Amino acid sequence: MKRIKRFGVYQTSKVAAVIFFFVGLIIVIPLGFIIQHTMGGNSLNMPFGGGIMFFLLPVLYGVMGFIMTAISCSIYNLIAKWIGGIEIEFEIDPNNEPVNKTE
Repeated sequence: MKRIKRFGVYQTSKVAAVIFFFVGLIIVIPLGFIIQHTMGGNSLNMPFGGGIMFFLLPVLYGVMGFIMTAISCSIYNLIAKWIGGIEIEFEIDPNNEPVNKTE
């Protein structure tokens, strides 16, 4: 049994921000096509002038992902000091041969 003692707040938050950015893109691109179709190609009535919103949302999603992950990791690190970290059980595959890097 292994235990996660702490998370690196900054590094974990950077990774989460990139993941949230790409998830935001995956959500916004189809949403843009749906909105364009339902509005008959006229997006000028949309907030922020239409197209700008579709560039801004993934960035905002990434920034919020960074902030929320930093807060969550900090809280986890504090709690893990008091009650211990999350336990993880690993299994080593007996058929998995170590790779000889000298060859």
